[in-house]
Amino acid sequence: MEMIPVCKTSRSSAGGRRVWRPPGAESLNLLGVSPPGAGTATPIMPRGSRARAGHMTGGGAAPLGFQARSSRAAAAAAAMANVAKKVSWSGREREPEGPGEATPLLNGTGGGAAPRQLTPSSSYSRLGRLSNVDLDECESDTEEAKPSPNLIPHNEKLLSLKYESLDYDNCENQLFLEEERRINHTAFRTVEIRRWVICAMIGILTGLVACFIDIVVENLARLKYRVVKENIDKFTVTSGLSFCLLLWATLNAGFVMIGSLIVAFVEPVAAGSGIPQIKCYLNGVKIPHVVRLKTLVVKVCGVIFSVVGGLAVGKEGPMIHSGAVIAAGISQGRSTSLKRDFKIFEYFRRDTEKRDFVSAGAAAGVSAAFGAPVGGVLFSLEEGASFWNQFLTWRIFFASMISTFTLNFVLSIYHGKPSELSSPGLINFGRFDSEKMSYTIYEIPIFILMGVVGGILGALFNALNYWLTMFRIRYIHRPCLQVVEAMLVGAVTAAVGFVMIYSSNDCKPLPDNNVAHPLQLFCPDGEYNSMAAALLNTPEKSVVSLFHDPSGSYDPLTLGTFTLAYFFLACWTYGLTVSAGVFIPSLLIGAAWGRLFGILLSSIDSSWIWADPGKYALMGAAAQLGGIVRMTLSLTVIMMEATGSVTYGFPIMLVLMTAKIVGDYFVEGLYDMHIQLQSVPFLHWEAPVTSHSLTAREVMSTPVTCLRRIEKVGTIVDILSDPSANHNGFPVVESVPDSEQVVGLCGLILRSQLIVLLKHKVFVERADLSLVQRRLKLKDFRDAYPRFPPIQSIHVSQDERECMMDLTEFMNPSPYTLPQEASLPRAFKLFRALGLRHLVVVDDRNQVVGLVTRKDLARYRLGKEGLEELSLAQT
Repeated sequence: MEMIPVCKTSRSSAGGRRVWRPPGAESLNLLGVSPPGAGTATPIMPRGSRARAGHMTGGGAAPLGFQARSSRAAAAAAAMANVAKKVSWSGREREPEGPGEATPLLNGTGGGAAPRQLTPSSSYSRLGRLSNVDLDECESDTEEAKPSPNLIPHNEKLLSLKYESLDYDNCENQLFLEEERRINHTAFRTVEIRRWVICAMIGILTGLVACFIDIVVENLARLKYRVVKENIDKFTVTSGLSFCLLLWATLNAGFVMIGSLIVAFVEPVAAGSGIPQIKCYLNGVKIPHVVRLKTLVVKVCGVIFSVVGGLAVGKEGPMIHSGAVIAAGISQGRSTSLKRDFKIFEYFRRDTEKRDFVSAGAAAGVSAAFGAPVGGVLFSLEEGASFWNQFLTWRIFFASMISTFTLNFVLSIYHGKPSELSSPGLINFGRFDSEKMSYTIYEIPIFILMGVVGGILGALFNALNYWLTMFRIRYIHRPCLQVVEAMLVGAVTAAVGFVMIYSSNDCKPLPDNNVAHPLQLFCPDGEYNSMAAALLNTPEKSVVSLFHDPSGSYDPLTLGTFTLAYFFLACWTYGLTVSAGVFIPSLLIGAAWGRLFGILLSSIDSSWIWADPGKYALMGAAAQLGGIVRMTLSLTVIMMEATGSVTYGFPIMLVLMTAKIVGDYFVEGLYDMHIQLQSVPFLHWEAPVTSHSLTAREVMSTPVTCLRRIEKVGTIVDILSDPSANHNGFPVVESVPDSEQVVGLCGLILRSQLIVLLKHKVFVERADLSLVQRRLKLKDFRDAYPRFPPIQSIHVSQDERECMMDLTEFMNPSPYTLPQEASLPRAFKLFRALGLRHLVVVDDRNQVVGLVTRKDLARYRLGKEGLEELSLAQT
């Protein structure tokens, strides 16, 4: 039987902060076992086996659902202080906490071994009282947490507490409702037109940025490879090829050094392709600096120097991040980095609207990269956006089409063919002759086999990159070391390429104009080195060559050597502190071994004329990319649009599905793996399938800091200033005047809203007054979005601390609530589908008993041993 007393109010003479601990909070925090070794996931026992797991005094295990989460988090955080500083997407290294400091956790979780007990001398008073609750017939007793290990290596079994959530649920307070009621039908039509205008601007600017990257990369790469080719031709006769090797390595290292310096020291979040970060942003996780203007500038410049530096990277992946940054900036009508406000699009200054435009920007980036507007929409749906509707689909497709057309139009003018519009994307796979390269039903098993090979190679690529990333996190976390590593990879790439060219005897007759930089080296007159043709070129052009070069252009030994070397170079390169993507390297690796596969088929029986190497190069490219990133629907359409042929739609789909199934059997996709390595609280589409045994009462955070509807200013300032309770949402409760009794939940208010109210001094001298100095409007909150000032920058005098603040007008009076007996999948579905930041858990009397946040749900996932609970740590 559960004994829940009525919550009462206890007032102190100081009138300071009131912390409301719900009924049963003491039991929930004290009924726990010693924290497991941090860095490991705790297996969840079935509910039946948990019910009578034993009592604390008897030495048995306590019910896992009621473990002391604060103890576990503190143990993990304390142990993490002994680990080398971790390189994060934010690029900000955490300072180790002092031994006496508690790790600030979620709303309702503390960092110590037990909840901090406040005394009257600390000028704090509590709202409500503590009581013991008999849960599953288990007695609550205190138990000291076991000391944590001295060294805990970082891995994906941790969940970081440094990431905050975005709020994709509109706060329907009185200000919001009054504004919406004032907007008539014409005004709503105007807002909708503005949305379409913003999407058009996103497409145009994304296309222009793609044009700039393509033109600069093309000219710098042509200049570099021409210098290298001329020197090799010159020193082949005079036996000075060692100088050519040194020159090539120096050029590579120089370009890579510039690209790595600006990323490592200016904006670290611009490293990589940016796709994992954008996925997290659209999922509802706030990644610091991910959509800043400075990030866009560093991203564009960094990818130019990375590609020109000869790394095994592509410029297509970063276009997705670039498009997202452009969308986030345009939709807000201002630049917080430049401190310029154009006073336009103010209605869209909130997380909900910004998310939709970022989805359009990501799709426009894919469209500009591959000339695939439909593929861009599907990519944003499959890999990015967590929330979707029909109107958003049309706007995203419109932005993608505008992006492709802008890129096509500008590049056609640049190439001197303004009327042809022959450049729909940064990479164009070229047209495949449907009659010459048609496939038969007998080839379908071969395509499936290629999908299996792609899945295995993709899993190997991801596994190797996982261990390499772990090594970088532990040992290469300083910016200077990151730059040195990037320069080393650039020099090694040049050295490997030179050795492969020097040792290759694959000489082919010189074609008309298909080879950009034909290198003769030791070949007879009128012939060129085919290995040099693949290496002395940008990866995009090498992919097209492997697709369309005639049969006999490459020897099997050349393709095999190139595949092996480029596989390990690409694996080493991904994760460097440079702006680069993995799309093109994956396509190039797959095209190489796919063409080799086709050549081997032709050599078995010369009568198999259908075994065209170009066709199998296309299937190999799809298999390899699908095996690494695990995309199916969007990648199928992207490949179809990039090749301009629907003929290969079915075999490409078969290859991608097979590669994904085989790859998922071994390891996760590359993007999901890096999200886990950063310990991001990412919510997948569904809750773990075996999580129905858990209830909201077992996963919620307790105790919860609550505020009264009419609260003292000093109390609010103390709550917001407390470094050990960096909460972002506070349930608002109604209490009976001059009584300790709490009526129940009446709303929810955010930290950002309270800060704006304190900044504008929305106070009254007494609780019975309803007049304020100036009535706030919704515009005041939008002007402060998204960089709300810290509480330390707001000065509140001692007299103002004694004033009262009425939260009725500003709180959300209808927050989403959940019964404490609801299952975890139900809470997960409600939380994720609505894009919530806080989900209040109440009992049958509408009393607040806990709060469910993103980290409470993301802690549970399906592991090899069943349902696992991740440890929380301030990584």
